[in-house]
Amino acid sequence: MATPAKRPTEGPCSTAPDGPEVHPVDQKLHPSRLVPAALQHIAAMYAGVVTPPLIIGQAVRLDTAGQTRLIAASLLIAGVATLLQTLGVKGFAGNRLPFVNAASSAGIAPMLAIAETNAPGDQLPAIYGAVMVAGLFCLAVGPFFGRLLRFFPPLVTGVVITLIGVTLMPVPVAWAQGGDKSAADFGTMRNLALAAFTLVVILLIQRFGRGFVKQVALLLGLLIGTLAAIPFGMADFGALGSAPVAALPAPFAFGAPQFQPAAIISLCLVMLVLMTESSAGMLAIGEICERETDGRTITRGLRTDGLATFLGPVFGGFPTSAFAQNVGVVSLTRVRSRYVVAAAGGALLVLGLFPVLGAVVSTVPMPVLGGAGIVLFGSIAVSGIRTLSEAGLDDSSNIILVAVSLGAGIIPLASPAFYAGFPAWAQTVLGSGISAGALAAVVLNLFFHHLGTRGATSAAALKSS
Repeated sequence: MATPAKRPTEGPCSTAPDGPEVHPVDQKLHPSRLVPAALQHIAAMYAGVVTPPLIIGQAVRLDTAGQTRLIAASLLIAGVATLLQTLGVKGFAGNRLPFVNAASSAGIAPMLAIAETNAPGDQLPAIYGAVMVAGLFCLAVGPFFGRLLRFFPPLVTGVVITLIGVTLMPVPVAWAQGGDKSAADFGTMRNLALAAFTLVVILLIQRFGRGFVKQVALLLGLLIGTLAAIPFGMADFGALGSAPVAALPAPFAFGAPQFQPAAIISLCLVMLVLMTESSAGMLAIGEICERETDGRTITRGLRTDGLATFLGPVFGGFPTSAFAQNVGVVSLTRVRSRYVVAAAGGALLVLGLFPVLGAVVSTVPMPVLGGAGIVLFGSIAVSGIRTLSEAGLDDSSNIILVAVSLGAGIIPLASPAFYAGFPAWAQTVLGSGISAGALAAVVLNLFFHHLGTRGATSAAALKSS
């Protein structure tokens, strides 16, 4: 009697015992494999998901309850967007790949600029109005985006990603000093020592850790740093007692959206960059999974971005895009099943329905967040530098393009009052280093590589991204 053939663990497809071949992307794994793989995805993305609400909540002076709601909303929208992306609605939305969607850090700096130009009660409504229009913009442009990609080559996206990391670096620096500049202990050695301790812990785990432990170095650093803060009275767990265990998010809990033209322009610019990043991520994950990623797949994926970005502000969400670190997880583990990522999305959705879990993040002392934030935002800048290194910087025109764009993006960081004499709309657009740098990079790319020349095809531009 012949021995039944075992299901192959490698190769583009596997064969079910009594059925047709199943592509690795469509495999439904046993829980013993699915759960650990899903946990790795959650560990890789969790810090990134809670970063935008943490920063924006601090900037608009939300109390602990408001901060908790903001974190819960970010987790909820990330879960819904990831489920829609991986499982999909046939022919309409979702690329049906192991692809994670969540709130992007790229929108933080423009949203901070919007907050600075509005009164306290209008800050979040103005941000959410601009985010909703950016979502509609993504839905409208998505089907035709392939034709626009030649205007967003690695030169442009590399500049923007680098600026995201650089312009956000003052945030963890302020956290390391204590977070509240008006507090008596702001900048004391006690705060700086705790931030440095957290950073050293992360570095040690990254150096000596293996496998899953190494992947969750950031989260372990936050945990160990918080535990170290307890004996010194630097950790406050009062928020855990007042936060509801479970709650459905209330629509427009932070006020009805306001639609300000300058804020909308700023976030639509960022949305174009996010769409480029998502498209490149979909191509990358398609190659890793050995599944063709055509124009229709990208359109459905971008439609998911647009829907999540448009509907997210109803509950307190922010601009949504691909999470590149999770593409790395798929590449590293070779577990290509979209149901693994769907399980991670389901877990994030559940976390978002339990605000008490968001309150846990709020209890992490600011200096601890500062130590971890230096690693987080520094790694974003490194991603941008890596992209620029592949963008042909041996050409003098490209060097000038990158130099001027980075300079335009760093101006608001070096001199926050530089645009004080400009109209309010210009302050909102140019006051964000990311918006200013992206605008400069797009215009200079047009000037050097498109005016009077035949531009690259959209497909080639997409591949190069």
